[in-house]
Amino acid sequence: MSTVSEPGAGVARLQYQTGFANHFATEALSGALPQGRNSPQRCPYGLYAEQFSGTAFTAPRHANRRSWLYRIRPAAVHGEFHSINDGSFTNRFDEAVASPNPLRWSPLPIPEEPTDFVAGLRTVGGNGSPEAQTGCGIHWYVANRSMTDRFFYDADAELLLVPQQGRLRVATELGLIEVEPQEIVVIPRGLRLRIELPDGAARGYVCENFGAPLRLPDLGPIGSNGLANPRDFQTPVAWYEDREGEFELVAKFGGHLWSAGIDHSPLDVVAWHGNNAPYKYDLRLFNTIGSVSYDHPDPSIFLVLQSVSDTPGVDTLDFVIFPPRWLAMENTFRPPWFHRNIASEFMGLIAGVYDAKAAGFAPGGASLHNCMTGHGPDAATFEKALGANTAQPHHVTDTMAFMFETRLPIRPTRFALEAPQLQRDYAQCWQGLRKNFDPAAK
Repeated sequence: MSTVSEPGAGVARLQYQTGFANHFATEALSGALPQGRNSPQRCPYGLYAEQFSGTAFTAPRHANRRSWLYRIRPAAVHGEFHSINDGSFTNRFDEAVASPNPLRWSPLPIPEEPTDFVAGLRTVGGNGSPEAQTGCGIHWYVANRSMTDRFFYDADAELLLVPQQGRLRVATELGLIEVEPQEIVVIPRGLRLRIELPDGAARGYVCENFGAPLRLPDLGPIGSNGLANPRDFQTPVAWYEDREGEFELVAKFGGHLWSAGIDHSPLDVVAWHGNNAPYKYDLRLFNTIGSVSYDHPDPSIFLVLQSVSDTPGVDTLDFVIFPPRWLAMENTFRPPWFHRNIASEFMGLIAGVYDAKAAGFAPGGASLHNCMTGHGPDAATFEKALGANTAQPHHVTDTMAFMFETRLPIRPTRFALEAPQLQRDYAQCWQGLRKNFDPAAK
């Protein structure tokens, strides 16, 4: 027997910053959710109840994430897992020596051989580890084939997917999410999924977050509105497959890939309620904050999501974007200033041109500036900005760049350092910065 429910006409809204208060419920079959005084474990339709916890049971109520799932079979029903080849997908961040040199890569090509999302994961670098529950893994994905009879979950990390080319149809246990370039999707740790490619080829970026679940930052003096607004985050309505056959379940656990046989689709959750759920966000809805007087503000004003650490004000992971915006600062230098950071920065470009680089940084490419590595606008951008008329506002259009910023150095993998896409002359973009100092010209 094979049954697939129709996806609901709408989506539930995810306002997860206040935790318990933003609990939501959805069912693909009327009456599948226990009602009234019925125990959450007394299931209609012969379903099984299963709790899906994303935080410790004793986490504070405002931070606790868990959902009750009502499914056709429990998640425990599958064959024995066996280790499989990890390919270029790894959490080994000690393969190569990390250097203070700035690094930049051209976009990876779409594979010629049939390659699905899991097979197309390529690790750039990372820090920390799943065992320590801190740090992150940073990856590209390049794929040309949908996952059909294959399912995947990551027990090590929450996943942040950033498409750059081609749409993704992410079928999860809790429903369907369709995401396109300039949108993102976040998958809770351990959620099972299948990724389909409506456009036939896809490329983008993945960040594995080993630490605390991503959340919206507090706004402080900004007030109650601005940056990414909670109302714009969406999570799916219930949808399920009742499908039997010979399938594969791939697990990422302990930094490695494992495979088990499974005789049914694990995407069989008929109804669920709670707040541990996947969600999507359209980066074009970000409410950009900027200076309207002088100087370039700190890039923290572009913070979308953060994974907090045990040190107040210092995150394990920040997700920052650089969207279209107006620059109106007068009598100043408008591009990002030259800087060295305590944090390490991995940057990717989704669309258009990044305004601090004149050439060499293409959509699908990436750069890495580790802790205290000096960087900033290249020589051509600096000269252009130096002569700009700052009495007139400038509209930055046709762009969407992002940054994964971490508190620890990002250690590149051997794959990344040996890839033909590595631009070995990247540092030359600053060598044209000439000496302008003249003690006689005040």
